[in-house]
Amino acid sequence: MSLRYGQPMIAIPGPSITPERVLRTMHRSSPDIYEGELVDLTFGLVEELPSIARTSGRAFMAISNGHGAWQMALCNTLSAGDKVLVLESGLFATVWGQMAERTQLNVEYLSGSNRLPIDPNMLEKRLSEDTAHEIKAILCVHTDTATSVRNDIAALGRAIKNLDHPALFMVDCIASLVCEQYEMDQWEVDITVAASQKGLMMPPGLGFVWANDRALEAHKSAGLRIGYFDWDQRLNPDHMYQLFSGTPPIQHIYGLREVLDMINEEGLENIWNRHQILSGAVRAAVETWQQPDGLELNIIEPQARSNAVTTVLTGTIDSEQLRNICSSEAGLTLGLAVGGLEADAFRIGHMGHLNPPMILGTLATIEAALLSMKAPIGGNGIGAAAEVIANAFPD
Repeated sequence: MSLRYGQPMIAIPGPSITPERVLRTMHRSSPDIYEGELVDLTFGLVEELPSIARTSGRAFMAISNGHGAWQMALCNTLSAGDKVLVLESGLFATVWGQMAERTQLNVEYLSGSNRLPIDPNMLEKRLSEDTAHEIKAILCVHTDTATSVRNDIAALGRAIKNLDHPALFMVDCIASLVCEQYEMDQWEVDITVAASQKGLMMPPGLGFVWANDRALEAHKSAGLRIGYFDWDQRLNPDHMYQLFSGTPPIQHIYGLREVLDMINEEGLENIWNRHQILSGAVRAAVETWQQPDGLELNIIEPQARSNAVTTVLTGTIDSEQLRNICSSEAGLTLGLAVGGLEADAFRIGHMGHLNPPMILGTLATIEAALLSMKAPIGGNGIGAAAEVIANAFPD
């Protein structure tokens, strides 16, 4: 016998849950792609997308995942042999750097920790040594989905600005956009990269790049510009076809329109606050469960813990058994740890279309699985999580 029958629940750090209203909007036949509603809708999206990255810059879309958006950012602003500095803080900045290596760029890695955010002082020191300004771009992630760290992008932007270093500052917000406060212009970011399948609550398939004036100026002399990803036609398109360098992703366009409507209805700052409260409930539960040789939050510094995903170290507890019990017995899918943590951790995704019943149900299921395993836990994590949420309710 299993209790998993009923509505399954995923709590992985992307793809996140797609709201029913978005799915219904996407479930349609293809219309005329040359004129009419779809064309007007798509040009409207291009105009509106900068608002969710808090920028006055230009938004570009590609039919891709986040890796395609990485490629678009690199190829449109850099030339073969350019030096790129990658700020390590887990897995995904490093993978972006590896893509840069395969794109004929000269990549240097500034070593980081799997348990701490990027140190702005280390960045400032390295840039102060680059008196010839050989470094043309700096790559980092806002939230690393492997470690669940949230880097202080504002502090990193200030470090670059204080030295008046001309390198382009590129930030991967694939996991964090909409889930976390993000201020592209205010934080001195030149390029922001994101994708559709996490905070934007859609199926994978759309990659996004936001570029400010410095990035658009770099594009003019970039030597790596390649066909599909080249911004040239997308900058001043004669028709919608050029926005995607080909046939548009029709269903995703309609879905994105619905997502932006949902964001506007709730309010971006309110969404950030909702994620702050729900992620706080997750962290409160884990901290209550914590025991020697048992569960522990991966990120040491509280202010550096992501509001989109939480990586939990499991100590002597069998993480695979825990995930299997949640899945096979209760219908809950937890995130598999990645980036070298596979045997010693699991991840809880809390991004996008989530509310207290979903978070509390996820945490209660994890606690039930831990109890069934007779795993060492310190106390009632569900009570701690509920208290965080209760404090957010109006009096």
